[in-house]
Amino acid sequence: MKLSKKSRYGITALIDLSIHSKKGHVALSSIAERNAISPQYLEQIFANLRRAQIIKSIKGAQGGYLLNKPAKEISMAEIIEALDGTYHIEEEQGTENTQNPTIALVIQNNLIDRINESLDRVLLNSSLADLENEYQSQNEFNEQMYYI
Repeated sequence: MKLSKKSRYGITALIDLSIHSKKGHVALSSIAERNAISPQYLEQIFANLRRAQIIKSIKGAQGGYLLNKPAKEISMAEIIEALDGTYHIEEEQGTENTQNPTIALVIQNNLIDRINESLDRVLLNSSLADLENEYQSQNEFNEQMYYI
């Protein structure tokens, strides 16, 4: 599985939003600037996240974005599916022309199903809060290193 640029930027922007929205809504332009993401591209990403009800927007001059639910309730699977669709590997298709259709079944059961189960285990059990906490932990460590 390759994580698309859209998903990478989306996850980055959501970590930023999660951190900065604790004090109130956050402007898209500030998220884009802090993370060096094109505001136009981020608008497209946030449109998908809004449709998936991961974030909500506040209209008006002082508007911005908030998470629609707590970060610990937003899984990486939910984010990736909102931005890129399914992350599962497609099922193996046996064809009528195959002399040994059992091969397709073996590939499906012993490889594809196991990979998809592993992806589910990681992505369904990794939340936005997990990534936010890890980011803040790493960021604090890096800031301390500069003061030594």
